[in-house]
Amino acid sequence: MNRRNTPTVLSNKRQAQILNAVRMHGSISIMDLALELDVSDETIRRNVKVLAGEGLLDKFRGGVMMPDALSEPAFPLRMNEGKEAKQRIAAQIASQINDGDSLILDNGSTTAYIAQALTDHENLLVVTNSVVVANILAIQPGNRVFMAGGELRHHNGGAFGPETLEFVKKFEVQCAVFSAAAIHHEKGFLVHHLCEAEFAHAIIQRSERTYIAADSRKFGKKAPLRLCEASQINELVTECQPPKEMAQMLIDNEIKITIAD
Repeated sequence: MNRRNTPTVLSNKRQAQILNAVRMHGSISIMDLALELDVSDETIRRNVKVLAGEGLLDKFRGGVMMPDALSEPAFPLRMNEGKEAKQRIAAQIASQINDGDSLILDNGSTTAYIAQALTDHENLLVVTNSVVVANILAIQPGNRVFMAGGELRHHNGGAFGPETLEFVKKFEVQCAVFSAAAIHHEKGFLVHHLCEAEFAHAIIQRSERTYIAADSRKFGKKAPLRLCEASQINELVTECQPPKEMAQMLIDNEIKITIAD
């Protein structure tokens, strides 16, 4: 019997408050949850453990989310994870893009930082499925920003679906930048969701050069879906040297390794 579908009587008022708060946010950090309910982190963790055991909440590092939500933290939390590394990567990629270039940016947290790093550029043509990226770059004078249609995901403002794929197929651009949930020396570049892999596949075939923007926290991790064939990527931009086995995988696939400093 599926415990998530079984009615559960919460053992105390605190657990009910926690469940209501997480339901309202979708996902939230332990720290923010403790602040919102005016209790200690330990109190939150103790009660979350019980709720997760009952299948009423799912835990991720540093936070909780509603069951059957995505297998990665919500976008605002990911923006704060590895922030300095992501900003360094963003600055490096921005330095390789010229005024007037055309590019596609996906809806990762690192690509949101890349959009911020591109605000000093002029006359860019940008295609994106990210509301965050579009908002940052559309207000810059001279830019042309095309927002892909489709259903917006509530946790990160990314557009996905058949309409999105059909839209991006209309463009031919100079470069495309992808984020990745994980990079593994045997599996390559990985993501959590099929729609992200489908979006990447549509982009790759319409880009002269392809980048992966990923910080070192992704090294050695695994995710269920391959973003693309490793050989389809031209360059990995990260903030520190990959481990030996991963570096060899990149070399074997003729992927340039750029260390942002």
